[in-house]
Amino acid sequence: MTVVDIILTGHSRLIDYGVKLVSDLSDEQMIQQPAPNLNHPAWILSHLNAYLPIMQNLMKGESFPDPKDHPFGMQSRPEQDSSLYPSREELSRTFKEGNEAAAALLRELGEEALKQPVQLERWQEGMPVSGMALGYIMLAHQGIHLGQISAWRRACHLPAV
Repeated sequence: MTVVDIILTGHSRLIDYGVKLVSDLSDEQMIQQPAPNLNHPAWILSHLNAYLPIMQNLMKGESFPDPKDHPFGMQSRPEQDSSLYPSREELSRTFKEGNEAAAALLRELGEEALKQPVQLERWQEGMPVSGMALGYIMLAHQGIHLGQISAWRRACHLPAV
């Protein structure tokens, strides 16, 4: 068992969980906010999907735009305007396919993908090499936000997944 295997095992479970969390939702439900300032599923998946190309950039040692400046980056806020978001089906498909593509690239590149220098200056102090950033993005970051969808479901009186 390698570090890559460990990352991919947890990551695979998060992909499946993310898809299941929204599979029974309508596009209208995706933007509901049962409490003020609560992240809704459309924003959460849009936010997580913004990191899909970054995962691959990190594995290849390539530079990438700072995700905080992305329209769904950490400085954005969830809006209840459905025209700002892709459909649930598209968000879910992008989440699944983009994460699967990142996993395939990590499997292909192996441990070398975890040894690349992180090109984003803002991340270099805390995550100087790609493996640190990938562990965070692929596992912790996704887990945190998918947990928000789980809590959102409960706030909306929907069944647990």
